[in-house]
Amino acid sequence: MGSNPINLTGRFLLEMAALLIMGVWGWNQLAGPGRFLLAIGLPVLAAVLWGTFAVPDDPIRSGKAPVSVPGVIRLLLELIFFGFAVWMLVDLGRLDMALGMGVITAVHYALSYDRLAWLVKQ
Repeated sequence: MGSNPINLTGRFLLEMAALLIMGVWGWNQLAGPGRFLLAIGLPVLAAVLWGTFAVPDDPIRSGKAPVSVPGVIRLLLELIFFGFAVWMLVDLGRLDMALGMGVITAVHYALSYDRLAWLVKQ
């Protein structure tokens, strides 16, 4: 179920790209020392939320859920996470990269149709 090693690697790279985008966006929002806080804090906060809220026994994760949520909520969190990264690229004026990130994310979820169905049933 959505656990093809190539698809999982692609998902991991998407997650890392989203966190990097959040850091770059944060860096560009402030001048001075505050930019360090936003550039580091925003991706850390996103990563903590990403790892905290999970569906128990999700086969593409460890199966552990520090905070258990229904599948639909987890799917919504994932879409917000990736959607926020795409929006940040648009805000940075990088429409080409935003389009690329959006298309790659959509392809990943299309290839993960079995996981999407599983999440919705949970």
